Amino acid sequence: MPSPATAHSPTLILAARDLTLTLGQGSGAVTILKGIDLAVPQGQTVALLGPSGSGKSSLMAVLTGLERATSGTLAVTGADFIGLDEDALARARRGRIGVVLQAFHLLPTMTALQNVMTALELAGVADAAARATAELEAVGLGHRLGHYPAQLSGGEQQRVAIARALAPRPPLLFADEPTGNLDAATGQAIVDLLFARRAEAGATLVIITHDPALAERCERVITLMDGRIQTDTLPFPA
Repeated sequence: MPSPATAHSPTLILAARDLTLTLGQGSGAVTILKGIDLAVPQGQTVALLGPSGSGKSSLMAVLTGLERATSGTLAVTGADFIGLDEDALARARRGRIGVVLQAFHLLPTMTALQNVMTALELAGVADAAARATAELEAVGLGHRLGHYPAQLSGGEQQRVAIARALAPRPPLLFADEPTGNLDAATGQAIVDLLFARRAEAGATLVIITHDPALAERCERVITLMDGRIQTDTLPFPA
């Protein structure tokens, strides 16, 4: 019987085998990820669940190339994230991976438009201003292009972050508790927007959440516990 990872598509956008992550050295070393096997087909929506300290954010950091795995193999959008040097890894990430964090991480000295343009320019997109404008209009912020992050509400800042992540048209999108700093109504609107924009772009979405209701919106739910995958299911098959 095919596994949840391979039941619907042979084209994998994420393929990890026996991934480990150990931080520190000697007697102070702590192993965070303990042999992760993961295969995600292109276009799938995946929720990562688990208690604090289970390894969810560490796994996302490794899968996005922000943290180096200690051992194992990892291919992301066809690139070998284990074998690449730092410069090649940065190039491989650029334009292929979008990340939305609950802390937004917008550049405070840049306007909403400039924040999105910067991501496009780094990805080598020629028409950065036009595309950034279009992306911000798509998330309902066409009237806030010239505003700085401090002049925007939390929900508006998160919408800028979503526009910035999606503007380069990455095939792979990660979201780490994207509504954690928002009220319930704004958070629901942001989730609806994130899923709608992901669907329009045809991107794969991996979302870290503590919210079972949010997880239920994903095709696949993976639960981590103590650095290992505890369960991996497709709860709502098409």
